Amino acid sequence: MALAHVLGFPRIGAHRELKFAQEAFWKGASDEAALRATGATLRARHWQAQADAGLDYVTVGDFAWYDQVLGTLALLGAIPSRFGFDPKRLTLADYFTLARGSKQHFAMEMTKWFDTNYHYLVPEWTADVQFDGGVDWLLDEISEARALGHKVKVALVGPLTLLYQGKIKSGITHKLDLLPKVVAGYQQLLKRLQIAGIESVQIDEPILALELDDAWRDAFVPTYAQLSGSAPALLLTTYFGEVSDHVALLRSLPVAGVHLDLVRGADQLAQFVIDWPQDKVLSLGVVDGRNLWRTDLDQVLSKLKPVQAQLGDRLWVGSSCSLLHVPVDLANETKLDDELKSWLAFATQKLAEIVALKQALNGNAAQVEAQFVASRAAQASRRSSTRIHNPLVQKRLAAVTAADAERSSGFETRIAKQQAKWQLPAFPTTTIGSFPQTTEIRQARAAYKRGEIGHLDYLDKMREEIRVVVEKQEQLGLDVLVHGEPERNDMVEYFGEQLWGYTFTANGWVQSYGSRCVKPPIIYGDVYRPEAMTVGWSQFAQTLTAKPMKGMLTGPVTMLQWSFVRDDQPRETTALQIALALRDEVCDLEKANIGMIQIDEPAFREGLPLKARDWPHYLDWAVRAFKISAAGVGDETQIHTHMCYSEFNDILPWIAAMDADVITIETSRSDMELLDGFGQFAYPNDIGPGVYDIHSPRVPQVDEMERLLRKARGVIPDARLWVNPDCGLKTRAWPETYEALENMVLAAKRLRQTVEQERKAA
Repeated sequence: MALAHVLGFPRIGAHRELKFAQEAFWKGASDEAALRATGATLRARHWQAQADAGLDYVTVGDFAWYDQVLGTLALLGAIPSRFGFDPKRLTLADYFTLARGSKQHFAMEMTKWFDTNYHYLVPEWTADVQFDGGVDWLLDEISEARALGHKVKVALVGPLTLLYQGKIKSGITHKLDLLPKVVAGYQQLLKRLQIAGIESVQIDEPILALELDDAWRDAFVPTYAQLSGSAPALLLTTYFGEVSDHVALLRSLPVAGVHLDLVRGADQLAQFVIDWPQDKVLSLGVVDGRNLWRTDLDQVLSKLKPVQAQLGDRLWVGSSCSLLHVPVDLANETKLDDELKSWLAFATQKLAEIVALKQALNGNAAQVEAQFVASRAAQASRRSSTRIHNPLVQKRLAAVTAADAERSSGFETRIAKQQAKWQLPAFPTTTIGSFPQTTEIRQARAAYKRGEIGHLDYLDKMREEIRVVVEKQEQLGLDVLVHGEPERNDMVEYFGEQLWGYTFTANGWVQSYGSRCVKPPIIYGDVYRPEAMTVGWSQFAQTLTAKPMKGMLTGPVTMLQWSFVRDDQPRETTALQIALALRDEVCDLEKANIGMIQIDEPAFREGLPLKARDWPHYLDWAVRAFKISAAGVGDETQIHTHMCYSEFNDILPWIAAMDADVITIETSRSDMELLDGFGQFAYPNDIGPGVYDIHSPRVPQVDEMERLLRKARGVIPDARLWVNPDCGLKTRAWPETYEALENMVLAAKRLRQTVEQERKAA
């Protein structure tokens, strides 16, 4: 009999209960007991949903108070020693300090989890890091699940993935130097799970979807030989890509089974079923954990039946990866029309899809016939719906030429004209776009959406917020201003709401990091801009100041990556449709005398395929999409872009090929390490490295920012160096924002004085 399971379930709650409990705790409005009670309630609810659907196991260990990688470090006791915390006595307040920082401590670095929009806390590897055990939270959760009568499968981040995803800070030359310590820590943990009666452990090793060098690949056999000796049955899970490069390795590993992602690696199945070992389970991830289109159950079942005929009871059916990346429950949706809703499946509905496949495989097709009928109807509806295809969009896309992706002059010509026009000081200061989204802003926006206030009242309220933001920037002495984006709920959703081909959910929230949740748009059809989206706001803001006002847009790749994208055409086609829509907006901003336009691409690297051999195709169309969006303006119009929370050094030639006049990047959490590659590459255009971390409430001092700027000067020529925070400021409060920006402007002024003194001394 085939078994059914999932690799993880969303932890935030259908109505973001975890987010609100976290933030109340951080503000001091509730205590640890209240936060823990919310977590226990959510875990119980999610386990019950899995049990009610008919899964054979509930997954325990997928819950995290902030991030699963940080949770693994806390479990193993491998937290950075620089914080001074006792790993075995770690409190939730300590745990959040690791993630968010404090007045005394910089937060741990944060970056994207593989090619997703989920952010994890990066382990810090030093010679003195210990893996001697930490908190007992996982054991407590196991006890909770068992007390509720559930059969438990534990999920863990695997040891080699944990090592690989960390960063060396000091005392070692290679991450694998720590492997003996890591293995000993996992042995201790797995022994405790075995003593606790756990029979099955899902151990995630997504690095197998990467192109690993020999050292990492060769580490798997000895590592798992040591772990499997005295441990529960280990299901080694791979996901986010195909792993056929490692067929022989995965066959030989001393584990009870292997999980394959057949959504991202559909063609790999044939290589694995040939001579699959008689003593191993093969778990197949056939329901998409990263997109929300309904599964074609007939198609999937036809692929599974031959496998079941070969493997029998050794076949498990599951999600491609954790369901963390999709919203919780479609039943809560009220905004979607019936046709569109029928095309979708959120996490709760995906549980039912997995169980329907299991039941059909196990001879119980009659019990789930209704689900198969609904699946067939959804597939037919999507194929025939007239709302998906727009002939005008397709005609325009077909007419695009290579010249449409090129500015009329090279950077050196453009920057000379821009400097003559703007007359900015050395090391110009700016921000990334958004300013604090106060309670008043959110309430006004919500009231407008509910129809409680009219359009003119809403316009007045937002314009007043813009006036405040511009006044504060003038007071601070910033050189290039922004309007603050009070009218925007989210940097993707705001634009998607104004584009044809997009639709939106009421409660389709997914976790991006910590308490930060996003509601990704759904791209279901051809994308088209019916009218200007931002021009009025930027025009109004520019009337309030003589300083340059940046127009703020989200770039085509990020609009794609941070949406749930249609799967009936290539992603690059959808990206180019978005690029053309944004090109029209950029040109309209220029016509409205907005001479600086920022086209944010924080997800540019996120879209990179996991295997380097697949990079060139993606990078070529991603660069082309950005350039098409930006290339319709004249030389004096300055195009900015922004990237954050990713490693960029290995794709610098393509970032340079984007040909933005100014790029701002996140660098403060890495202490400017990310900037080194830009210097070694001799990045040709202007750069603004972030000098403080906006995701932490900590306000950095002037000396700290000045030190970072001095490091930046060692890499970037003075004439090319801008000064700015790491990212937008919408999640911060005004007092800390004002103080941090005040310090930032002062740091820039000091640097100008230093340069002037150097000039005179020379």
